[in-house]
Amino acid sequence: MTAAPASSVQWPELLGNSLIALEPLEGTSGRLRFRAADAERVFRAVHDAGFHHLTLVGGIDWVDHREVIYTLWSDERKSYLFLSTDLPADHPSIATATKVWPSANWHEREAWEMVDIHFDGHPDLRHLLMPDGYEFHPLLRSFKLHEPEDLEVKVRHV
Repeated sequence: MTAAPASSVQWPELLGNSLIALEPLEGTSGRLRFRAADAERVFRAVHDAGFHHLTLVGGIDWVDHREVIYTLWSDERKSYLFLSTDLPADHPSIATATKVWPSANWHEREAWEMVDIHFDGHPDLRHLLMPDGYEFHPLLRSFKLHEPEDLEVKVRHV
């Protein structure tokens, strides 16, 4: 059985009002901008459309809002698909993708730690790169370097 080409997915019909925009990107299946409130529904629909591999979850601080970006791969389609959504800067929160793609676990932990994006329902949202007790998010544009004596960091024993 031959897989349908990536362009054969009818994203507007599949995602309905959850889809904000479909942006073509040459050599990929494009970028889907979706409503953050519908994240779980979008994740399941995209997975069911053949994008079974989540390869990246990243976050960007645009000062007035945060953006979450997901990179997905489909073996059947031999194509990447990008998902993205905007979150308010004062409450950057979205449902976890770990229920659909377990590989989101560490990626979401890193995005939370670096850009302060909260993933609701994440099974283990704790520090991955920074020491326990570290309160800052180094990739926020508001992040200021601190003198070592200003930081009270708990030591993690491994």
